Amino acid sequence: MLLEWCRARTRGYAHVDVQNFSGSWGSGLAFCALLHSFFPDAFDYAALDPSARRENFALAFATAEERADCAPLLEVEDMVRLPVPDAKCVYTYVQELYRCLVAKGLVKTKKR
Repeated sequence: MLLEWCRARTRGYAHVDVQNFSGSWGSGLAFCALLHSFFPDAFDYAALDPSARRENFALAFATAEERADCAPLLEVEDMVRLPVPDAKCVYTYVQELYRCLVAKGLVKTKKR
């Protein structure tokens, strides 16, 4: 469900094709696209460079913290150290971001 949500929110963003919670997030652009889909005024997505991994992660994590009150669960240095991010770390972060967006009323969930 979370992966499908990420795919839907990032569909149409250049250089982003979310297929999993590891390699699809390696450039940092998937995080940026996901956040940009909620906060389009936060930054100019079109100006981002897929090869500027450090800057992309820093921008995404700062935006998530400032705009969504999302706890900084991932470190930029940890993300750039590995060519492919750890899937469990990415999943945990995206889950927390989702929870924060729901709490802010930006994501509608089905009532049970």
